[in-house]
Amino acid sequence: MNMMFNLVVVVQVISALSIIALVLLQHGKGADMGAAFGSGASGSLFGATGSSNFMSKSTGVAAAIFFGATLALSLMANQRATTVGGGVMDKVTKPVPTTGAGAIPSTAPAPAAPVTGVPASTLPAAPAAAAPATPAGTIPK
Repeated sequence: MNMMFNLVVVVQVISALSIIALVLLQHGKGADMGAAFGSGASGSLFGATGSSNFMSKSTGVAAAIFFGATLALSLMANQRATTVGGGVMDKVTKPVPTTGAGAIPSTAPAPAAPVTGVPASTLPAAPAAAAPATPAGTIPK
């Protein structure tokens, strides 16, 4: 699978480079602009372009190969994501509840003195842990 993926990437890069080269080598419409105004070739500006030549046909073939390789890469990437373990959102961990039935009790120490310059000895002591509640009408032992 990995070798096939690399082969398709190479085909895609080669087709992209060939599209760039073929487009840059082609004769543009703007080259006949001077002939369009006053030289008797009035149909060359907005008229029919005529039959396509080898360069334009090979550009179309390279574009079709590029789009096919892109489609193949997207299908391979999608298949790889489902076989490896799902997408990006499947790897997100669920947050730990801080309140409610599934809450994990905090074992963090009491907060330190604020950074206001007040010495810790002048601050009141942290509140003591509350005693467990007893049901109404029962006497604790």
